[in-house]
Amino acid sequence: QVQVVESGGGSVQPGGSLTLSCAVSGFTFNAYFVRWYRQAPGKERERVATISSSGIVMDYSPPVKGRFTISIDDTNRSNHSVSLQMNRQKPEGADVYTCKLYSPDEGHDYYGQGTQVNVSG
Repeated sequence: QVQVVESGGGSVQPGGSLTLSCAVSGFTFNAYFVRWYRQAPGKERERVATISSSGIVMDYSPPVKGRFTISIDDTNRSNHSVSLQMNRQKPEGADVYTCKLYSPDEGHDYYGQGTQVNVSG
């Protein structure tokens, strides 16, 4: 069973930093992509960043480019995990960050439950 689990959300002051993690497991395909989204209350979900399983960064959305860094977390090689380092946070309120796992060969999108980030202060 494919699982996608986000963690690391919480509160941070404007200008501060926070790192989110997306742990993916239970799949058999070799190549995949992981994409972070965020959604503010009452707004459309927006793409944040995408990375391939080989560690190639595919894209950053313009609002986060230069402030956020997506990467493969290879500190534990038995698990698949993607980090989203968020620096110089802007006072955007409460967003829910969601991770999506997908493989072009497999054809399904797998989403996690999301983790909330509050930027205020």
